[in-house]
Formats: sequence, C-alpha cells, structure tokens
Amino acid sequence: MFTIFKKKKLTEDQLANFFVNSIVNLVEQGFQDVVEIINNDPEFVTTPNISKEDYDKFLLVVVAGNIKLMSEHFDSVKDVRITEKIYRKLGSALSVEPMTLKETIAKYQSWMSRINHPSKNTRYAMSKGVFFKYELNQFQSDYFRNMNTPNPIFLKRLDEVISQFLFNWNDIKENYRISS
Repeated sequence: MFTIFKKKKLTEDQLANFFVNSIVNLVEQGFQDVVEIINNDPEFVTTPNISKEDYDKFLLVVVAGNIKLMSEHFDSVKDVRITEKIYRKLGSALSVEPMTLKETIAKYQSWMSRINHPSKNTRYAMSKGVFFKYELNQFQSDYFRNMNTPNPIFLKRLDEVISQFLFNWNDIKENYRISS
C-alpha cells in the first residue's frame, strides 16, 4: 500500500527515451556477440557467416518483442501512449518515418506470433524470429532443414542469448510511477 510513495516519478516521454536509447545501444554493442555465438554454434553443419554489421533485422525482432512484452505490464491507454512515443523516438534515431516503423514492427509481431504458434512465449518468438530472419535453416543438418524447424539445442542457446535483450518492464513498473 505504501509502495506508491517510494516510487520515483518517470514520465512516459522519459520512459520512451530510456527504452529507445537502451535497446539501440544494447543491440549495437551486443550484436557482435550474438553473431559470434550463431556463427560458431556446433549444431550448424556449415557456418552461417552472419555479418556483424547486419543488425537491422535483429534490432527489429528485439524491439517488436519488447514492445509486445510492454503491453503485459501497462493498461492499454498507457501502453498505446508509450508505444507511440517509442515509435517517434526510434523513428528519429533510425531516420525512418514513425508510421512506417509502426507498420514494420506490427508486421514483425504478427509474423513472430505465427512462427511461434501455439506458444505465446515472446522470448521464444524472438529466438525463432532471429532464426528465420537470418535464414539459418539452410545451415542445419538435413533432418531439421527438411522439417524447416530450428534444432532445439540451438534454439535453447538462442533463447538464453535473447534473454539478454529483454527490457525489464517489471522493474520499471515496480520502481517507477509512470505519468503522462
């Protein structure tokens, strides 16, 4: 009951700024490690040779997943307002129209839900999103390649990597009072 008095105030605009800066920096700094892990994974028959500069798809998967997770922590009105601010700020950072970015993220979210069906676990959807966006199926053994499904051992490793790119919405909700 008294936790509301202990929470620090954070505006939706500040939260959107923090989210965009955190995610973009994390992806820019962490993608090289992701590439190393994928390129050196022993489950692949041949090396995928993903380029360390090819992080656009990864960034979109990470943003799409994290925005989806945000909706689980805030009421729909606040969620929509924060998301719109994120699109504006991220669009500005990436030199993309916010509406174009919003449509692209929505397509990614829908696609990730489909490839992850029937599971509703967003982290798994993000891992499968990375797997399919980087066309990693072609580097697997015949068995998994013919099934067009990620090797579960590789997918488990990728799930652990993706966990490092999840924004801690719970921490934000517990420690901050979000105002408009």
